[in-house]
Amino acid sequence: MTEYGYFLSCEEFTPEELLDQARRAERAGFTRLAISDHYHPWNDAQGSSPFVWSMIGALSQATDLPVTTLVTCPTVRLHPTVTAQAAATSAVLLGGRFVLGVGTGEALNEHVNGDPWPAFAERADMLEEAVEVMRELFTGRLVNHRGRHYTVDNARLYTPPRAPLPIYVSGFGPNAAELAGRIGDGFVTMTPDVDLVRAFRSGGGAGKPVIGGVKVCWDADRDKAVDTVHRLWPSELLPGELAQILPTPAHFEQAAELVTRDMVADAVTCGDDANEHVRTVRAYAEAGFDEVYVGQIGAQHEVFFDAYRHHVLPALRT
Repeated sequence: MTEYGYFLSCEEFTPEELLDQARRAERAGFTRLAISDHYHPWNDAQGSSPFVWSMIGALSQATDLPVTTLVTCPTVRLHPTVTAQAAATSAVLLGGRFVLGVGTGEALNEHVNGDPWPAFAERADMLEEAVEVMRELFTGRLVNHRGRHYTVDNARLYTPPRAPLPIYVSGFGPNAAELAGRIGDGFVTMTPDVDLVRAFRSGGGAGKPVIGGVKVCWDADRDKAVDTVHRLWPSELLPGELAQILPTPAHFEQAAELVTRDMVADAVTCGDDANEHVRTVRAYAEAGFDEVYVGQIGAQHEVFFDAYRHHVLPALRT
């Protein structure tokens, strides 16, 4: 049976707001939490970027829900040894209720140390090696590694996970889905794409979880909701690899000038029609997803959580 979680957007909300949303999500009946890992927001209007590992520590004390990163890039901005230590501590703080979601990342977040931003094939190779390194470190044993991309010299996690720590791999195309099937314990993708799920399963992901996420904007005034999404999240509608290669929020703002309000109205679930929200989220379950994370864009969180508690989540579980 599909589980329904809440998506915490570090790009849009302050640490205090994220903690408040997490508590509200638990009370509303969401059974899991996901949280983004960004150094920059997608645009200045979103205006936030708390450090995900600090947030996970705080979440461990604020709710009893499991937490998944959607997703962390363990290859450029943070070395896999550092990511492994952060993830291991998060797993311990959460009593094992932690999943490390990883991906090949975006230049937006990963270029900040001045490192070059490789093409996808090299980034995928880096991710595969990083996952190998982190799995070794999670054992708590001494690790030495000399690879194509990373060196690990006498590293050991003295606070390792107390149980195996799942690593889910993100992908938005067939090659990435096959990589996830081969090296991951699960697959992360943001659209209810049956073909991608099939590519993951055939690439080694048979029997492994598939998880996705979707952003909506609940508001009694649908026009206002569309305006909110168009102002805050036009980047969701940018095509191709733009999201992976543009380096700054300013570049995303320039590209987003191509995203019209009508495009947002057609593509994003806006307004207070509970049946429309149910259809949007249920599409993931029908595509074979095991977990779906829903994020509310903009304000109106009190009415969003109330509506999902009383109308949307009960309908999804029927």
